[in-house]
Amino acid sequence: MKRILIVRSSAIGDVVFASALPAAIRRTHPDAHIAWLVEPGIHELLLSDPNIDEVITWSKGEWVKLWKEGRRLELWRRVRQLRRELHARRFDTALDLQGLLKSGFITWLSGAPRRVGLGSKEGSQLLMSEVIPRGGEKARIGSEYQFLAQQLGLDAGAFLPTLTVDPAAEASVLGKLAEQGLAPGRYAVFAPFTTRPQKHWFEDAWQALAPQLIAATGLTPVILGGPADAEAAARIAAADPHIVNLAGRTRLPEAVAAIAHAALLVGVDTGLTHMGTALARPTVAIFGSTCPYLNTGRPTGSVIWLGLDCSPCRRRPTCGGKFTCLRDITPAMVLDRAQAMLAAQTQETRP
Repeated sequence: MKRILIVRSSAIGDVVFASALPAAIRRTHPDAHIAWLVEPGIHELLLSDPNIDEVITWSKGEWVKLWKEGRRLELWRRVRQLRRELHARRFDTALDLQGLLKSGFITWLSGAPRRVGLGSKEGSQLLMSEVIPRGGEKARIGSEYQFLAQQLGLDAGAFLPTLTVDPAAEASVLGKLAEQGLAPGRYAVFAPFTTRPQKHWFEDAWQALAPQLIAATGLTPVILGGPADAEAAARIAAADPHIVNLAGRTRLPEAVAAIAHAALLVGVDTGLTHMGTALARPTVAIFGSTCPYLNTGRPTGSVIWLGLDCSPCRRRPTCGGKFTCLRDITPAMVLDRAQAMLAAQTQETRP
């Protein structure tokens, strides 16, 4: 393994889960050239990683658009262009961490003679030279990628997600926080938003949690999210004048830096929440219709999941929109767990 391509193009949370892999490769193959292929935007998460030599972007959205518009010749030109770019890098090993047809195709397109698929399906297994099944301790964060590393003979170590803060993004977001009168360690990040409603904790629950958290800890809630979350964030922020709403005002590297300097993070099953674990911040993750892990690998990280018979339902809710798996998680429960994680952090930092 001298020239290695990692293919994990999306999503943010999954990229975070797999972020320990480059370090495992580097420990085992210190002279290897390590590249990661990912979609634009998400690529910013990886640019500062000292174990990654090259980040390659693949505009999947543009390819899909060209297909839908019937512009097949232009799409074919883009495919050939990417193939040339990947072949020029002469990868000897390509790792498909998604195991889907789209990722398998890109892995095959790389021209690497050794193509390893993780739990390959949708026919992508036919494009691999070998397939490693998904395994490991299911309840542990990033376990399937840890299992892959072990099967490849890599020095997996603790294999905890890790992110590197970009200095420019750090300066930018600390400036934005200072404008709100906030210093590092004096705020708690709220990450209420994700891609599916069955993963959302209710807005009134966030509105109730904020003043309770302020009273109990003295920490100021800071809401993070994307531009599409702005309206919902504004409704939550309206519940208490102390809440700082930065939804839609931070790029991804700035969000990483904001989380790195937070005293606490509370969030749903979303990429920002998983960043709290990757950055070793006291983190409370609220899971309902999904349960990607229960063991964060850190004493300062905790998951609240009620384990109802209907959960996890993932993309097929059976409750008619009641989402009892989340409704029955109360602000008092979250506050209690948050205080426990803050106490654990204090214990960790004692000499």
